[in-house]
Amino acid sequence: MKGLSLKKITAAVEGILYNGEADDDGEIDGVVIDSRKAEKNYLFVAIKGERADGHDFVRQVFEKGARAVISEKTLDTDKPYILVKSSANALKQLAGYYRSILDIKVVGITGSVGKTSTKEFIASVLSQRYKVLKTAGNFNNEIGLPLTVFNIRNEHQAAVLEMGISDFGEMTRLSRIARPDICVITNIGLCHLENLGSRDGILKAKTEIFKYAKEHYHTVLNGDDDKLSAIKTENENKILFYGMEPGNGIYADNIKLLGIEGSECDIITEKGNIPVHIKVPGKHMIYNAMAAAAVGLLLGLDTEEIRKGIESLENVGGRLNIIKTGKITIIDDCYNANPVSTKSSIDVLEYGFGRKVAILGDMFELGENEKNLHYDVGHHIGDKNIQCAVFIGDLSKNTYEGLIESKNTKATYYFKKTEEFLKEKDKIIKEGDTVLVKASHSMHFEEIVNALQN
Repeated sequence: MKGLSLKKITAAVEGILYNGEADDDGEIDGVVIDSRKAEKNYLFVAIKGERADGHDFVRQVFEKGARAVISEKTLDTDKPYILVKSSANALKQLAGYYRSILDIKVVGITGSVGKTSTKEFIASVLSQRYKVLKTAGNFNNEIGLPLTVFNIRNEHQAAVLEMGISDFGEMTRLSRIARPDICVITNIGLCHLENLGSRDGILKAKTEIFKYAKEHYHTVLNGDDDKLSAIKTENENKILFYGMEPGNGIYADNIKLLGIEGSECDIITEKGNIPVHIKVPGKHMIYNAMAAAAVGLLLGLDTEEIRKGIESLENVGGRLNIIKTGKITIIDDCYNANPVSTKSSIDVLEYGFGRKVAILGDMFELGENEKNLHYDVGHHIGDKNIQCAVFIGDLSKNTYEGLIESKNTKATYYFKKTEEFLKEKDKIIKEGDTVLVKASHSMHFEEIVNALQN
């Protein structure tokens, strides 16, 4: 890895090197925090977690050929290790240093809804011209982002980094690591209210992304979001707004919603119109495609490359991923949930084939108003052409009650736990159904998606 010798690593993390030559300029090949992933010439960062302490696996990583260990404990070993005050902080310091010496364009993406889908669209577009690294899975926090940065290699020309937070100050620390050349904010919605309090609080926390952005960074914002459209940049580069209205720098025209088959539209830009078929369903996916078009234009792609990138993206695992089993159609949107994204997914379900079934679970981190927000989703279902609704989890009892009290008759079921539903699923789900599966990630609704395919 470029620039990561033990000497430079020690300086970057403000540590003390033991059992190693401080003038050793040989570079390491990788950085891991999971001892099972340690390889020859790797650096292992020993972090104490909730379930395991990395310091307990130091001997095993050295047996695998690890070059050195970062530790916040004095180690009984004759192998090289770097002693620091905090291993977790050292991980972030080292990732920030590594990013600072890389000659690569970094796109940082945040927002309340649509971060991952937007990341996938942007990566698909940029990959039409560049070798791209993107955030994998949920590696978007203060542990995951550094590990993603460490995966950048010499062949990469662009990195698309998702940046997720739940409290003030976190985005500042992530920005210090990512140092984005382009900052994308998808929207300011209702999530993480438990810590951030209000949409104004969310706006303040998300816009911390600008704090450590590169000197001449670009900003791409959803111009249809009332909070984002009011942002005035202190940066010398103008903000590039995207949205459905012509007043935005990039906007959509001739929109045709094709239900679960996606949508078609013309993305209007100053460099020409881009007619696209977006294969991922939902009107909100048009916003994600427009954000990708904006980033593509800023990084020099032509309109044909942007079109190909948008149209080549078909499925985003766990996010409106269409699965046809031969008996039913599953809309797998189980990766995460908040009131805005859940209502959008319900809107998509309405375009499904056959009987429409919503399987919904708890939405977390909504603060003191969480019960009312769940209840409101139930009312939303009541207004839709959906024949059956299943609710699972303690908070989802409120969604169930919201639907019942809307007095719009549906086949409605409530289960406290996922296992209870799985025992009854064959009595509820019928051949020909289109089934939406949606909940916060920690509800582990991927179990339901898997069960429905069997």
